[in-house]
Amino acid sequence: MILVVGATGVLGGEICRRLAIRGDHVRALVRPSSDPGRVRALERLVTEIAPGDLRDAPSLGTACAGVDAVITTASAVPHRFSAGRNDIATVDLEGTMRLIDTARDAGIGHFVYVSLSGNLDPPCPLRDAKRDVERRLRAAGMRYTVVRPSAVMEAWLAPAAGFDYPRAIATVDGAGDGPISWIALGDLAEFSVRSLAAPAAWSTTLELGGPEAVTPLEVVRTFERASGRRFAVTHVPEEALEGHEEAATDDMTRSIWALRRAGMRGDPIPMTGLLSAIPLALTSVSQYAERVLGKVPADALMTRTPRSGRGPVC
Repeated sequence: MILVVGATGVLGGEICRRLAIRGDHVRALVRPSSDPGRVRALERLVTEIAPGDLRDAPSLGTACAGVDAVITTASAVPHRFSAGRNDIATVDLEGTMRLIDTARDAGIGHFVYVSLSGNLDPPCPLRDAKRDVERRLRAAGMRYTVVRPSAVMEAWLAPAAGFDYPRAIATVDGAGDGPISWIALGDLAEFSVRSLAAPAAWSTTLELGGPEAVTPLEVVRTFERASGRRFAVTHVPEEALEGHEEAATDDMTRSIWALRRAGMRGDPIPMTGLLSAIPLALTSVSQYAERVLGKVPADALMTRTPRSGRGPVC
Protein backbone atom coordinates (compact mmCIF):
# COMPACT_ATOMS: atom_id res chain seq x y z
CA MET A 1 0.00 0.00 0.00
CA ILE A 2 1.33 3.44 -0.98
CA LEU A 3 0.07 6.55 0.81
CA VAL A 4 -0.05 9.70 -1.33
CA VAL A 5 -0.26 13.00 0.56
CA GLY A 6 -1.29 15.99 -1.53
CA ALA A 7 -3.38 13.67 -3.69
CA THR A 8 -6.03 16.29 -4.55
CA GLY A 9 -3.37 18.55 -6.07
CA VAL A 10 -2.40 18.38 -9.73
CA LEU A 11 0.95 16.65 -9.12
CA GLY A 12 -0.38 14.37 -6.38
CA GLY A 13 -3.32 13.36 -8.54
CA GLU A 14 -1.02 12.51 -11.43
CA ILE A 15 1.14 10.40 -9.12
CA CYS A 16 -1.99 8.53 -7.99
CA ARG A 17 -2.98 7.93 -11.61
CA ARG A 18 0.43 6.51 -12.52
CA LEU A 19 0.57 4.30 -9.45
CA ALA A 20 -2.90 2.96 -10.29
CA ILE A 21 -1.82 2.18 -13.87
CA ARG A 22 1.08 0.16 -12.44
CA GLY A 23 -1.40 -1.83 -10.38
CA ASP A 24 -0.28 -0.50 -7.00
CA HIS A 25 -2.66 -0.27 -4.08
CA VAL A 26 -2.96 3.45 -3.32
CA ARG A 27 -4.34 5.23 -0.27
CA ALA A 28 -4.96 8.96 -0.76
CA LEU A 29 -4.94 11.34 2.19
CA VAL A 30 -7.84 13.76 1.70
CA ARG A 31 -8.70 16.73 3.88
CA PRO A 32 -12.35 17.33 4.82
CA SER A 33 -12.18 20.67 2.98
CA SER A 34 -10.98 19.14 -0.31
CA ASP A 35 -12.86 19.92 -3.51
CA PRO A 36 -15.60 17.28 -3.88
CA GLY A 37 -14.99 16.96 -7.61
CA ARG A 38 -11.32 16.15 -7.08
CA VAL A 39 -12.23 13.64 -4.40
CA ARG A 40 -14.68 11.87 -6.72
CA ALA A 41 -11.98 11.70 -9.40
CA LEU A 42 -9.58 10.18 -6.87
CA GLU A 43 -12.14 7.61 -5.77
CA ARG A 44 -12.15 6.23 -9.33
CA LEU A 45 -8.36 5.82 -9.22
CA VAL A 46 -7.21 4.76 -5.78
CA THR A 47 -7.82 1.81 -3.51
CA GLU A 48 -8.76 3.85 -0.46
CA ILE A 49 -9.53 7.41 0.60
CA ALA A 50 -8.11 8.26 4.02
CA PRO A 51 -9.69 11.33 5.63
CA GLY A 52 -6.97 13.33 7.32
CA ASP A 53 -4.84 16.43 7.58
CA LEU A 54 -1.13 17.09 8.08
CA ARG A 55 -2.12 19.25 11.05
CA ASP A 56 -4.01 16.36 12.71
CA ALA A 57 -1.61 13.78 14.20
CA PRO A 58 -4.21 11.07 14.95
CA SER A 59 -5.46 11.11 11.35
CA LEU A 60 -1.90 10.63 10.10
CA GLY A 61 -1.46 7.63 12.34
CA THR A 62 -4.56 6.04 10.85
CA ALA A 63 -3.48 6.90 7.30
CA CYS A 64 -0.01 5.39 7.78
CA ALA A 65 -1.23 2.10 9.26
CA GLY A 66 -0.33 -0.83 7.01
CA VAL A 67 1.48 1.39 4.49
CA ASP A 68 4.71 0.36 2.75
CA ALA A 69 5.68 3.75 1.27
CA VAL A 70 4.68 7.42 1.39
CA ILE A 71 4.87 9.99 -1.40
CA THR A 72 4.11 13.55 -0.38
CA THR A 73 3.67 16.59 -2.62
CA ALA A 74 1.69 18.57 -0.03
CA SER A 75 2.37 22.29 0.20
CA ALA A 76 0.47 25.42 1.16
CA VAL A 77 0.68 26.62 -2.44
CA PRO A 78 -0.63 30.16 -3.14
CA HIS A 79 -4.20 29.28 -4.13
CA ARG A 80 -4.67 27.27 -0.92
CA PHE A 81 -2.72 29.60 1.37
CA SER A 82 -4.40 30.80 4.57
CA ALA A 83 -2.22 32.55 7.15
CA GLY A 84 -2.14 30.69 10.44
CA ARG A 85 -4.24 27.81 9.12
CA ASN A 86 -2.86 26.52 5.81
CA ASP A 87 0.52 28.17 5.48
CA ILE A 88 4.22 27.36 5.25
CA ALA A 89 4.65 26.90 9.00
CA THR A 90 1.63 24.65 9.55
CA VAL A 91 1.82 22.58 6.35
CA ASP A 92 5.24 22.69 4.66
CA LEU A 93 7.19 22.61 7.91
CA GLU A 94 5.30 21.33 10.96
CA GLY A 95 2.80 19.18 9.06
CA THR A 96 5.38 17.45 6.89
CA MET A 97 7.68 16.83 9.85
CA ARG A 98 4.71 15.33 11.69
CA LEU A 99 4.11 13.04 8.72
CA ILE A 100 7.78 11.94 8.69
CA ASP A 101 7.70 11.14 12.40
CA THR A 102 4.44 9.22 12.04
CA ALA A 103 5.75 7.23 9.07
CA ARG A 104 8.93 6.37 10.97
CA ASP A 105 6.99 5.23 14.01
CA ALA A 106 4.71 3.13 11.79
CA GLY A 107 7.72 1.30 10.31
CA ILE A 108 7.14 2.56 6.77
CA GLY A 109 9.91 1.46 4.45
CA HIS A 110 10.27 4.34 1.97
CA PHE A 111 9.41 8.05 2.08
CA VAL A 112 9.44 10.20 -1.08
CA TYR A 113 9.42 13.96 -0.55
CA VAL A 114 8.96 16.55 -3.31
CA SER A 115 11.05 19.58 -2.37
CA LEU A 116 12.63 22.56 -4.21
CA SER A 117 15.52 22.65 -6.66
CA GLY A 118 18.91 22.89 -5.04
CA ASN A 119 19.82 25.79 -7.34
CA LEU A 120 16.72 27.82 -6.46
CA ASP A 121 17.90 28.33 -2.92
CA PRO A 122 17.27 31.93 -1.77
CA PRO A 123 16.75 32.54 1.95
CA CYS A 124 12.97 32.64 2.29
CA PRO A 125 10.34 30.90 4.43
CA LEU A 126 9.45 28.24 1.86
CA ARG A 127 13.09 27.36 1.10
CA ASP A 128 13.92 27.25 4.80
CA ALA A 129 10.97 24.95 5.55
CA LYS A 130 11.82 22.59 2.69
CA ARG A 131 15.47 22.27 3.70
CA ASP A 132 14.54 21.71 7.36
CA VAL A 133 12.17 18.92 6.30
CA GLU A 134 14.87 17.35 4.13
CA ARG A 135 17.22 17.23 7.12
CA ARG A 136 14.50 15.68 9.30
CA LEU A 137 13.83 13.03 6.67
CA ARG A 138 17.49 12.10 6.25
CA ALA A 139 17.82 11.67 10.01
CA ALA A 140 14.64 9.60 10.39
CA GLY A 141 16.25 6.25 9.58
CA MET A 142 13.86 5.31 6.76
CA ARG A 143 14.80 4.74 3.15
CA TYR A 144 14.06 8.08 1.53
CA THR A 145 14.10 9.98 -1.75
CA VAL A 146 14.23 13.77 -1.82
CA VAL A 147 12.97 14.97 -5.21
CA ARG A 148 14.16 18.46 -6.14
CA PRO A 149 12.56 19.58 -9.40
CA SER A 150 13.55 22.59 -11.45
CA ALA A 151 10.77 24.91 -12.68
CA VAL A 152 7.68 22.85 -13.56
CA MET A 153 6.41 23.92 -16.97
CA GLU A 154 2.73 23.56 -16.14
CA ALA A 155 3.21 25.91 -13.17
CA TRP A 156 5.66 28.53 -14.47
CA LEU A 157 4.92 28.52 -18.22
CA ALA A 158 1.22 29.16 -17.70
CA PRO A 159 -1.08 32.21 -17.82
CA ALA A 160 -1.41 32.37 -14.03
CA ALA A 161 2.37 32.82 -13.76
CA GLY A 162 2.54 35.58 -16.37
CA PHE A 163 3.25 33.35 -19.37
CA ASP A 164 -0.04 33.96 -21.17
CA TYR A 165 0.49 31.88 -24.31
CA PRO A 166 -3.18 32.02 -25.45
CA ARG A 167 -2.80 35.81 -25.79
CA ALA A 168 0.89 35.74 -26.80
CA ILE A 169 1.99 37.78 -23.76
CA ALA A 170 4.97 36.88 -21.57
CA THR A 171 6.37 38.41 -18.39
CA VAL A 172 10.09 37.67 -18.04
CA ASP A 173 12.11 38.25 -14.89
CA GLY A 174 15.33 40.16 -15.47
CA ALA A 175 17.09 39.81 -18.80
CA GLY A 176 15.63 36.35 -19.35
CA ASP A 177 19.02 34.86 -20.20
CA GLY A 178 19.42 32.36 -17.34
CA PRO A 179 19.18 28.75 -18.63
CA ILE A 180 16.56 26.68 -16.79
CA SER A 181 15.98 22.92 -17.00
CA TRP A 182 12.18 23.20 -17.20
CA ILE A 183 10.53 19.90 -16.27
CA ALA A 184 7.11 18.63 -17.26
CA LEU A 185 4.73 17.76 -14.45
CA GLY A 186 4.24 14.26 -15.88
CA ASP A 187 7.99 13.61 -15.85
CA LEU A 188 8.22 14.80 -12.25
CA ALA A 189 5.37 12.44 -11.31
CA GLU A 190 7.04 9.54 -13.13
CA PHE A 191 10.36 10.05 -11.35
CA SER A 192 8.53 10.18 -8.01
CA VAL A 193 6.81 6.88 -8.77
CA ARG A 194 9.87 5.13 -10.19
CA SER A 195 12.00 6.14 -7.20
CA LEU A 196 10.18 3.52 -5.15
CA ALA A 197 11.72 0.67 -7.14
CA ALA A 198 14.95 2.23 -8.47
CA PRO A 199 17.99 1.64 -6.22
CA ALA A 200 19.64 4.73 -7.74
CA ALA A 201 16.92 6.81 -6.05
CA TRP A 202 17.19 5.24 -2.59
CA SER A 203 18.41 7.34 0.34
CA THR A 204 19.54 10.16 -1.92
CA THR A 205 18.51 13.50 -3.39
CA LEU A 206 17.43 13.69 -7.02
CA GLU A 207 17.94 17.03 -8.76
CA LEU A 208 15.45 16.88 -11.63
CA GLY A 209 15.12 18.85 -14.84
CA GLY A 210 14.12 18.45 -18.44
CA PRO A 211 16.16 17.31 -21.46
CA GLU A 212 17.88 20.68 -21.92
CA ALA A 213 18.44 24.01 -20.20
CA VAL A 214 16.54 26.76 -22.00
CA THR A 215 16.46 30.48 -21.18
CA PRO A 216 13.09 32.23 -20.71
CA LEU A 217 13.67 34.21 -23.91
CA GLU A 218 14.37 30.97 -25.78
CA VAL A 219 11.10 29.64 -24.37
CA VAL A 220 9.33 32.67 -25.83
CA ARG A 221 10.91 32.05 -29.24
CA THR A 222 9.88 28.40 -29.04
CA PHE A 223 6.27 29.41 -28.44
CA GLU A 224 6.46 31.99 -31.21
CA ARG A 225 7.56 29.33 -33.67
CA ALA A 226 4.90 26.89 -32.49
CA SER A 227 2.08 29.45 -32.62
CA GLY A 228 3.22 31.50 -35.60
CA ARG A 229 2.74 34.69 -33.57
CA ARG A 230 5.00 37.34 -32.10
CA PHE A 231 4.86 37.54 -28.29
CA ALA A 232 4.67 40.80 -26.36
CA VAL A 233 7.41 40.51 -23.74
CA THR A 234 7.65 42.59 -20.57
CA HIS A 235 10.79 42.39 -18.46
CA VAL A 236 10.62 42.79 -14.67
CA PRO A 237 13.94 44.14 -13.30
CA GLU A 238 15.56 42.53 -10.30
CA GLU A 239 15.09 45.61 -8.14
CA ALA A 240 11.32 45.40 -8.74
CA LEU A 241 11.29 41.74 -7.70
CA GLU A 242 13.28 42.62 -4.60
CA GLY A 243 10.87 45.44 -3.79
CA HIS A 244 7.88 43.10 -4.07
CA GLU A 245 9.62 40.59 -1.81
CA GLU A 246 10.32 43.23 0.84
CA ALA A 247 6.74 44.56 0.67
CA ALA A 248 5.10 41.12 0.92
CA THR A 249 2.77 40.74 3.87
CA ASP A 250 2.87 36.93 4.19
CA ASP A 251 5.50 34.20 4.02
CA MET A 252 4.16 32.56 0.86
CA THR A 253 4.12 35.75 -1.21
CA ARG A 254 7.56 36.67 0.08
CA SER A 255 8.85 33.23 -0.90
CA ILE A 256 7.40 33.37 -4.42
CA TRP A 257 9.12 36.69 -5.15
CA ALA A 258 12.38 35.37 -3.69
CA LEU A 259 12.22 32.26 -5.87
CA ARG A 260 11.48 34.36 -8.94
CA ARG A 261 14.53 36.49 -8.20
CA ALA A 262 16.69 33.39 -7.76
CA GLY A 263 15.35 31.94 -11.01
CA MET A 264 16.72 34.91 -12.95
CA ARG A 265 20.17 33.37 -12.63
CA GLY A 266 19.00 30.09 -14.11
CA ASP A 267 18.66 26.51 -12.94
CA PRO A 268 20.54 24.15 -15.27
CA ILE A 269 20.43 20.51 -14.17
CA PRO A 270 22.47 17.85 -16.01
CA MET A 271 20.32 14.74 -16.38
CA THR A 272 22.56 12.33 -18.30
CA GLY A 273 23.84 10.43 -15.27
CA LEU A 274 20.43 9.98 -13.67
CA LEU A 275 18.80 8.96 -16.95
CA SER A 276 21.35 6.17 -17.34
CA ALA A 277 20.06 4.71 -14.06
CA ILE A 278 16.38 5.64 -14.44
CA PRO A 279 15.68 5.83 -18.19
CA LEU A 280 12.90 8.25 -19.12
CA ALA A 281 12.10 10.12 -22.31
CA LEU A 282 11.88 13.67 -20.98
CA THR A 283 9.44 16.24 -22.33
CA SER A 284 11.04 19.24 -24.06
CA VAL A 285 9.80 22.83 -23.96
CA SER A 286 8.96 22.48 -27.66
CA GLN A 287 6.77 19.44 -26.98
CA TYR A 288 5.08 21.24 -24.10
CA ALA A 289 4.40 24.26 -26.33
CA GLU A 290 2.83 22.10 -29.03
CA ARG A 291 0.68 20.32 -26.45
CA VAL A 292 -0.71 23.37 -24.66
CA LEU A 293 -1.14 25.45 -27.81
CA GLY A 294 -3.08 22.57 -29.32
CA LYS A 295 -5.65 22.98 -26.54
CA VAL A 296 -6.20 26.71 -27.22
CA PRO A 297 -9.18 27.40 -29.52
CA ALA A 298 -8.04 28.47 -32.97
CA ASP A 299 -10.05 31.71 -32.84
CA ALA A 300 -8.26 32.68 -29.61
CA LEU A 301 -4.89 32.25 -31.29
CA MET A 302 -5.98 34.57 -34.08
CA THR A 303 -7.29 37.44 -31.96
CA ARG A 304 -4.14 39.53 -32.01
CA THR A 305 -0.63 39.73 -33.37
CA PRO A 306 1.03 41.74 -30.61
CA ARG A 307 3.95 44.06 -30.89
CA SER A 308 6.89 42.99 -28.73
CA GLY A 309 7.22 45.29 -25.73
CA ARG A 310 10.33 45.18 -23.56
CA GLY A 311 9.89 48.04 -21.12
CA PRO A 312 10.47 47.11 -17.48
CA VAL A 313 7.54 47.29 -15.13
CA CYS A 314 7.15 47.22 -11.34
